Amino acid sequence: MVDTAARTDRLDAYLDERGLEAVWFARPNGFAWLTGGDNVVDADAPTGVAAAGYDGDLRVITDDIEADRLADEELPDAFAVESFPWYADSLADAVAERSPAPAAADFDVPGFEDVDGSRLRQPLTDDDIERYRELGREVAAAVETVCRNLEPEDPEYEVAAGIDISLASRDVDTPVVLVGGAERAEAYRHFTPTDAALGDYALVSVTGERAGLYASMTRTVAFDTPDWFEQRHRAAARVEATAIRATEAAAAGRLSGGDDTADTADTAGDVFAAIRAAYDAVGFPDEWENHHQGGAAGFAGREWIATPDGDEPVRWPMGYAWNPTVQGTKSEDTHLVAPDLTERLTKTGRWPTHEVEPVDVAGIDADPVELAAPVIR
Repeated sequence: MVDTAARTDRLDAYLDERGLEAVWFARPNGFAWLTGGDNVVDADAPTGVAAAGYDGDLRVITDDIEADRLADEELPDAFAVESFPWYADSLADAVAERSPAPAAADFDVPGFEDVDGSRLRQPLTDDDIERYRELGREVAAAVETVCRNLEPEDPEYEVAAGIDISLASRDVDTPVVLVGGAERAEAYRHFTPTDAALGDYALVSVTGERAGLYASMTRTVAFDTPDWFEQRHRAAARVEATAIRATEAAAAGRLSGGDDTADTADTAGDVFAAIRAAYDAVGFPDEWENHHQGGAAGFAGREWIATPDGDEPVRWPMGYAWNPTVQGTKSEDTHLVAPDLTERLTKTGRWPTHEVEPVDVAGIDADPVELAAPVIR
């Protein structure tokens, strides 16, 4: 269950700051953040079948098809559920009619302001972190179970199907499943599965979602490694290690020389500068141009993606999923970065790891980071 008190404290501050009476969330991750429940029926729709709102009280508005099910199965008792006839109104119209004004929403409601739900969802609360740990273990267990049984002749799409099934059995959805065999993993950064056989090695990149939280990871299995493979993978891993240490430093304000407090947090652009320096240091200075490097994670696959000019504050406690690539290789896990620890969430303890040193960047900790290693069979 979510800590609704922590949510409403943030929402009270938001309403006061904006001079609003209410705020509403119908996008699935916003709804899940506020309620802990799921408002999705049609996975292709950008908004769910219900809107969760706060106007001093916690409320959910939905049509009369969904009201009883949501109340019984998806929502804490703190939420009052209001319904409208399915044939009479759209969800947006129903919210507009029933909400005090002025108000904001994360979907298109006539006369309402837009709300940036991502800023409200950061940083994570204690209950978010506990559920995130559980999700990370489940995603890693599912992906690693499939990866340990790969064979060179396996088609990419069969591997993807196995991951879908393994995660579904753990009540985890899979918005992203990428499987690249040797030929396609070297040619492309987003290797959507085809009927191509894996061949000499495989990259498997997955984002799993449950209760609005997202965890991303990549695992590598090699059967006959190319001559260049070890050097490139190690380089990508050093960039990831640097990104993690730079995230710690940025959250404490050390990348820009500030005080060691969260109130002086540096930005995504500061971390990106460290990542770019890492690519230079490992001998692949242009590789960052070929794929995004990842960023903050939590109630989205990426709450933000780091760019050279990114001004998003680096906050803690927060999830971060950095995913550097060097042609044909990738290093990626989801980490919790908090004031008192950094923890790899997507782990089982049954996959090999290696100690990876970050490159020398001013302000960051030089201690090695334990990351997932390739499995060589």
